[in-house]
Amino acid sequence: MTTTEARDQLWLIAGLGNPGPGYAGNRHNAGFMVVDLLAARVGGKFKSHKARADVVEGRLGVGGPRVVLAKPKTFMNLSGGPVKALRDFYKIEPAQIIAVHDELDVDYGVLRLKLGGGDNGHNGLRSITSSLGTKEYHRVRFGVGRPPGRQDPADFVLKDFSSTEKKDLDYNVDRAADAVEDLIRRGLVEAQNIYHAA
Repeated sequence: MTTTEARDQLWLIAGLGNPGPGYAGNRHNAGFMVVDLLAARVGGKFKSHKARADVVEGRLGVGGPRVVLAKPKTFMNLSGGPVKALRDFYKIEPAQIIAVHDELDVDYGVLRLKLGGGDNGHNGLRSITSSLGTKEYHRVRFGVGRPPGRQDPADFVLKDFSSTEKKDLDYNVDRAADAVEDLIRRGLVEAQNIYHAA
């Protein structure tokens, strides 16, 4: 593939979360936070799409890769419908889809990138895999860590980040947005070498 072809290849970046202001600061909405920052970098504003998602189209940097940034307007457990509808609308291969989501089994402040694999109990990923009919899409996993004590994980992810976590939240969201860009520009292996080493 030539540099021009790579630059013109379209990527769908789906941030996962729950819609509405009541959920905005939740750990479960880390994906929305990352995609919001990417939209600011692209210089675009989200617009409603018939696929039941808010989207921004643009390029990552001057002459950079073409992207569709998406926030499904369904709740997390039904994320797959909008992602599939956007895939069909833009004619994007699953390997050009990146789901950005919170991850309980990764410590807070840690990022993990991968292609394919299971959903690890994440209902948003389960919905996407079911709707796409494949696991072979990329994931940028934003670590939120396990809940303390006996707190229910479902309750934990629907709470806002703690005051201690919030001190580093902007940095972590910024780093996750960088990871998305590096995954697209450099490829999975090189991006993993950068972010998994930290």
